[in-house]
Amino acid sequence: MNPRLLRVAGPVILVVVSIVAVVAGLAFGGGAAPGRLADAGPVVRWGLPIATVLVNLAAATMVGSLVLALFALPAGERAFEIALDTASIGAAVFTVAAATTGYMTFLNVLNATPTLDAVFGQQLGRFLVESPPGQAWLITTIAGAVLTVLTFAVRSWIPTLIVAILALASLIPMGTQGHAGTEASHDAAVTALVLHIVAAAAWLGGLILLVVVRPALSRGQLQTTLLRYSSIALVAFIVVAVSGTVRASISLLGWQNLWSAYGALVLVKVVALVAMGVLGAWYRRRLIARMADEPGSARFWGVITLELVFMGIASGVAAALARTPPPTEAALIGTSPAEVLTGAPLPPELTLERWFTAWNIDLLWAFFVAFGLFFYLAGVWRLLRRGDSWPIHRTVLWCLGMLGVFWVTSGPINVYQDYLFSMHMIGHMLLSMAIPLMLVSGAPVSLAARAIRKRDDGTRGAREWILWAVHNPVATVLTNPYVAAGLFIGSLWAFYYTDLFRWSLYDHVGHIWMVAHFLVTGYLFVLSLIGIDPVPFRLPYPMRLLVLIAIMAMHAFFGIAIMMNSGLMVSEWFGAMGRTWGATPLEDQYVGGGVAWSVGEIPTLILAITVAIQWSRSDERHQKRRDRHVDRVGDLELDAYNEELARLADRDARVAARGRT
Repeated sequence: MNPRLLRVAGPVILVVVSIVAVVAGLAFGGGAAPGRLADAGPVVRWGLPIATVLVNLAAATMVGSLVLALFALPAGERAFEIALDTASIGAAVFTVAAATTGYMTFLNVLNATPTLDAVFGQQLGRFLVESPPGQAWLITTIAGAVLTVLTFAVRSWIPTLIVAILALASLIPMGTQGHAGTEASHDAAVTALVLHIVAAAAWLGGLILLVVVRPALSRGQLQTTLLRYSSIALVAFIVVAVSGTVRASISLLGWQNLWSAYGALVLVKVVALVAMGVLGAWYRRRLIARMADEPGSARFWGVITLELVFMGIASGVAAALARTPPPTEAALIGTSPAEVLTGAPLPPELTLERWFTAWNIDLLWAFFVAFGLFFYLAGVWRLLRRGDSWPIHRTVLWCLGMLGVFWVTSGPINVYQDYLFSMHMIGHMLLSMAIPLMLVSGAPVSLAARAIRKRDDGTRGAREWILWAVHNPVATVLTNPYVAAGLFIGSLWAFYYTDLFRWSLYDHVGHIWMVAHFLVTGYLFVLSLIGIDPVPFRLPYPMRLLVLIAIMAMHAFFGIAIMMNSGLMVSEWFGAMGRTWGATPLEDQYVGGGVAWSVGEIPTLILAITVAIQWSRSDERHQKRRDRHVDRVGDLELDAYNEELARLADRDARVAARGRT
């Protein structure tokens, strides 16, 4: 297909195929069948999933355009302007479609009949403000309206980055919809769905922008932009594939259910995604190289058209799946206290064996660890291939730190931390104190600065964004030793003695924030004291040790305060689990305070020893530099001192001679 024609026809093809796919999926899976007890009518039954498709496509246009602009296009040029205009159009459609979806969800949930009286308006208002689905769509609609204005207004790097972060965040409420809220493994289902939505949006939206922005790119720019987009698409494909598999496995609850209507739709979506992955790999390896000489290659743009068709099928089937009942009635949340509170059955008693066999994979942090290991090792490999060296101990420590993150967020600590305060505290101590010691010692910023290729075409890649993140004014403040120490110890008290702790237990988003916060504050604190990566300001070594001593004292006092607490923290949670094994909740809390007081001080002691060793080595290096300087130019201070002694001796001799005469 001609690229100019595709610029207009591409979005139309995508929308038409998506609507056809959702209608076919609803007809096949029964997602639009009349309800047994109540029915909102055919307009809602068919209109709601179609509106959801439009929400997804508009969200992809908005997010994908912003992500690709930040990673592949130069700010201030026409292509960047088109990307932001495309994102603005996507945000506007996203707002209208989200409002429509929220309204139809209200009609569907309450089986309400639209009227013009005040009662109907009051019902709609209460639904939007008080019910979780209404709140989600209200937040999504407001976010879309704000993003419509912002994407139209911004035109430079940093504001666009902020808008892109807000756009990604606006997709999170959408991940709470569908069947995830009524299933067991609720947290895993929601996490998988949010990751799936975000990655698919970046993938699909980037492809839409490529079609739209093509006339504004030269031959060389088009080839480079395609290569950069294919890198984004590869990462997105991995995330979509894995998160989709996890999400489907939770709903299907067994391979035998693949032969159900729900399973058949899952298979159709899988085939479409695999086809897109194959097409993407093919044009990256075979066709992009020809674009510099044949920018209008019919074969290449034909592949793009075919990929849009498959994306439309996947998007439509995904919306149909959200309305199709999954065959998992037996997996619904039970009525035991633990299941009501956590969405999962109470695990068996924590034994020595369970420390090695208990797993509950947190998909978000699993991706974080996997990509962190891959990109770090890829950077080391690139350095070694070009003949540069990288200390092996840094690689080992980074890998151990990343594996530690995985073990804490997906191993026995993640299994039991909702039921045992002591396990929660062990995870806290590891995330904020032990693991940052290893990650900081890996010097990831120094590795990135050396291994990632520098761009010289006015765009910003991973290297440029990492260095900006390190050197911007916010980072300068956060890496200040006093600020980092204050955040480290202050947030410890603020978290446990405010409702932040309760939020992290009841809301999975709060739990993710908690893990990220502990990890980041611990990393900043360790970086300010012993980090190899550059920071704007470091304290002298004696002051670093004094800061550490103060932190150790306040940390120990925190642990003792918990041990002396006569009341149970978040008692309606830890005291209501119905747990019949192990220590009582109050005894377990006492153990958790002991962990913070005793075990938590071990990483701090290691940190103090490391500071002392660095201080000693710093003195040795200073002395060696001084010795080399003396060898080159002589010891000027010693020479001046000797000359002064000689002058004084000569003066004394003259005075003595005058006295004898």
